[in-house]
Amino acid sequence: MSPVSSPRRDLPAVLASIGATVFGAGLGELAAAIVSPTASPFAVIGGGMIDLAPAWAKNAAIDLFGTADKAALLVGIALLLLVVAGAAGVLERRTPPWGRVVLACLGVVGAVVSMTRADAAALSPAPSLIAGAAAAIVSGLLIARLRRGRRAEGSGADDGVTRRGVLALSGVAVLAGVMATAGSFALSGGARAISAVRSALRLPAPATSTTVPPAADLGIDGLAPVITPSSDFYRIDTALVVPQVDPATWTLRVHGLVEQEVVLRWDDLVALPQKETVATLVCVSNEVGGSLIGTARWLGVPIRDILSRASPTAEADMVLSRSVDGFTASTPLEALTDERDALLAIGMNGEPLPIEHGFPVRMVVPGLYGYVSATKWVSELEVTRYDRAEGYWTSRGWSERGPVKLQSRIDVPRSGARVDAGDTVIAGVAWQTHVGVAGVEVQIDDGPWQPATLASAISADTWVQWSLPWNATSGSHVIRCRAVSTTGETQTADTAAPAPDGATGWDQRTVSVA
Repeated sequence: MSPVSSPRRDLPAVLASIGATVFGAGLGELAAAIVSPTASPFAVIGGGMIDLAPAWAKNAAIDLFGTADKAALLVGIALLLLVVAGAAGVLERRTPPWGRVVLACLGVVGAVVSMTRADAAALSPAPSLIAGAAAAIVSGLLIARLRRGRRAEGSGADDGVTRRGVLALSGVAVLAGVMATAGSFALSGGARAISAVRSALRLPAPATSTTVPPAADLGIDGLAPVITPSSDFYRIDTALVVPQVDPATWTLRVHGLVEQEVVLRWDDLVALPQKETVATLVCVSNEVGGSLIGTARWLGVPIRDILSRASPTAEADMVLSRSVDGFTASTPLEALTDERDALLAIGMNGEPLPIEHGFPVRMVVPGLYGYVSATKWVSELEVTRYDRAEGYWTSRGWSERGPVKLQSRIDVPRSGARVDAGDTVIAGVAWQTHVGVAGVEVQIDDGPWQPATLASAISADTWVQWSLPWNATSGSHVIRCRAVSTTGETQTADTAAPAPDGATGWDQRTVSVA
């Protein structure tokens, strides 16, 4: 192996380039904190990757990481960046200036992608350009010093001193990058300001509300509570940087195939009669037996009341809702104008919406998966037609309308749990929102299907708890459940993946009885 291509000689250059890239990335994040948090190089590249991801990739990420999918994506981007940086270091040592060109191009790519984002501003490219330029310049300086040290080696100079000096400077670059990143968090005053606004906000009293029957919650240990605490409510969306929207500047524009365009401000919305309802939301990516589902008390204004002001024309059949971050959802117009409690929600479980769940205003539409209905940080309702527009995920291969399918889940006992022999209980939840559940049946091993006892239903728009007494005998047992809807449909045994319109099959648990 020639001295030029020796991996041992490449290693200091790899470390120098990585240090320079960490420094550049930190500087870019700091610049974004000053210019706009949504222009963060990591957020820009991550958002672009989410936009380009096909349905199967999105679903695979959620299967692997659940609600930590965004953190996993950012870690993946960081690791990929380090690999590219290392390769650029080798390239720079062997054939300068191409390593610097690679790092600078990364910044250019980030800048270009930043201008494609829905919330792009004039200065959005700046953080990525700063990151790429800083990484290229520092990498070039460090690796040039390494090359000078190599040339001095033949004249009797101690090359080890040069190498150690470059490695020390690379460490300083890493530390500076980390400190710059920490500084970006410290400067992110927008998030703190909106959090303070939310904390000071007082919600209006509802004009009408929904009563939760005491018997709606069976109180069984390990069974999901009938009302999901806001802190435990699942979060699946495309926002790597959570939008920070001030109610004082929020507006909602209703336009398109309407007789009268309507623009609402926050004060206009809260002045309208508020309705408090309980509704279950479920993600289309929820696997059979999965946890991407929750039920909450929602406070807001019926969307049908807002649409009636605009008077949709007879040809309209869909509403394309837009978030401030550019996400769109295509909702059947009839689902927003019928008797269901489809809301522009401002409250969740007695408090203003959590910021990550759409503060100040989001959509809640019972009976539809979230990808076609539950737009967070909503800012626009365009009344249109399915043959003229598509939502974010429908344009990526997911089904057009997304009605929630009949499903049930076993919560108790957990799969793989050890259960004491004797009297115990099997319990879970079942749902088909806006249709309702009439019954749940349980099968133990290959025995007969047994009817479970249902808790009192809050409404057809929520899940319902169920339970079945079980005299458990020693050995390994397989437990299955299936639901029956109020229309007489029995949950299908046919298994299907979430894409393109929701998972199907029976939930099954294997337990060991001692």
